[in-house]
Amino acid sequence: MTMDERVGELARIRGEAVEAAPKATEAQHAKGKLTARERIELLLDAGSFREVEQLRRHRATGFGLEAKKPYTDGVITGWGTVEGRTVFVYAHDFRIFGGALGEAHATKIHKIMDMAISAGAPLVSLNDGAGARIQEGVSALAGYGGIFQRNTRASGVIPQISVMLGPCAGGAAYSPALTDFVFMVRETSQMFITGPDVVKAVTGEEITQNGLGGADVHAETSGVAHFAYDDEETCIAEVRYLLSMLPANNREKPPRTASADPADRRCDALLDLVPLDGSRPYDVSEVIEELVDDGDYMEVHERWAGSIVTALARLDGDVVGIVASQPRVLAGVLDIHASEKAARFVQLCDAFNIPLVTLVDVPGFLPGVDQEHGGIIRHGAKLLYAYCNATVPRVQVILRKAYGGAYIVMDSRSIGADLSFAWPANEIAVMGAEGAANVVFRRRIAAAEDPDALREQLVKEYKAELMHPYYAAERGLVDDVIDPADTRTALIGALAMLRAKHAVLPSRKHGNPPQ
Repeated sequence: MTMDERVGELARIRGEAVEAAPKATEAQHAKGKLTARERIELLLDAGSFREVEQLRRHRATGFGLEAKKPYTDGVITGWGTVEGRTVFVYAHDFRIFGGALGEAHATKIHKIMDMAISAGAPLVSLNDGAGARIQEGVSALAGYGGIFQRNTRASGVIPQISVMLGPCAGGAAYSPALTDFVFMVRETSQMFITGPDVVKAVTGEEITQNGLGGADVHAETSGVAHFAYDDEETCIAEVRYLLSMLPANNREKPPRTASADPADRRCDALLDLVPLDGSRPYDVSEVIEELVDDGDYMEVHERWAGSIVTALARLDGDVVGIVASQPRVLAGVLDIHASEKAARFVQLCDAFNIPLVTLVDVPGFLPGVDQEHGGIIRHGAKLLYAYCNATVPRVQVILRKAYGGAYIVMDSRSIGADLSFAWPANEIAVMGAEGAANVVFRRRIAAAEDPDALREQLVKEYKAELMHPYYAAERGLVDDVIDPADTRTALIGALAMLRAKHAVLPSRKHGNPPQ
């Protein structure tokens, strides 16, 4: 056989690998789903994909497997670029074994994960697999174990993004839960440990796949999904956008872009966006939009734990992480879910050298038996631990009120914020004036001829003495009281000064954060 014939043979085999299962391709499209290769083409820059182990085949026997040995073994692995930056990817191919994971399939994923860690580049998984390949037994389970171990080893080292594009159960759901971000598509992607049939058999409850583990469930109720979209094209486009704001690894800073939005732009709209009356709600998203470059930001966990907002944005071209109280939801209180949401976001930003801006308007932690019994103490401590442990530049802005332990937890100077700014209407105190007066002057009020009049008088005295806007600044707990319109300029200047911040940490294997 000549070399030309050998090359022809190679082309034929490659064509077989790429065009596998044409009927299965039609079935995938009939469900409104793209194939694995079509998804990779959307994710990566045109022509940049380099596939690894395209010709891999399984070696399993029994249950008819020896007669069915398709190339790729149901997973496509390789690397390419997103906006010119290297990204590694693996994509389950549902057309082959339903994307189920076997020994060879897992080994391919292990290899690409090891390559991503060694190269110091992000890893994106396009998940559309039916779990472990039952015919391969414990070998398939061991394959999942190898993925989980590598997910953990890569955590905080390279960005890991999981994109859910089909039903993923059991082990196929655990790996995404170990990664930094989870994207889902409505109606076509689901995640659950045990499916509806098992749930019905064990508990008697009847529920659909989407009702049990669909995109909306995980985006709103469980908090497993950070993002949910209506179609694959939009979802993958947003993955590309997210990658544009993340560094390649923990040794680099996020990519900087030139900004046409002036650094010294005044934000006069802020004077009207936030009401002076601390009991009146407003949408902090409008404040964020006014502050960041071109009003453009990417909210993380937008539909879960709505009393706090976490978002990635740019200030003068530099990426920042924003944590903001949301007075529109539960008056902006910190509850169990809000604490968890913010804590993990703070940890993510700290791991990948993303400075933190915290916008504070918090009345405290949510009271109640359910919250206390649900562990608000340890969950709130997660956010406290995350901030205390963070070494990236940290700037706090107190927009309006900051009461009690929630003030401390929301990145106060006392737990290590580099700078704290406050607007002129700020109220920083152990609690609101009305509550404080009722506690401190309880006996005087009870003995008064006109309790209501005395209470009103004492509330005013308490506010004048301990809650005036300059009380914290006079004691060095706030670095400056600023005009709200100057907030963008103040933040950009502060972060520019802190750009070279270096923290010396004590020697330890790792901390033991609250669980």
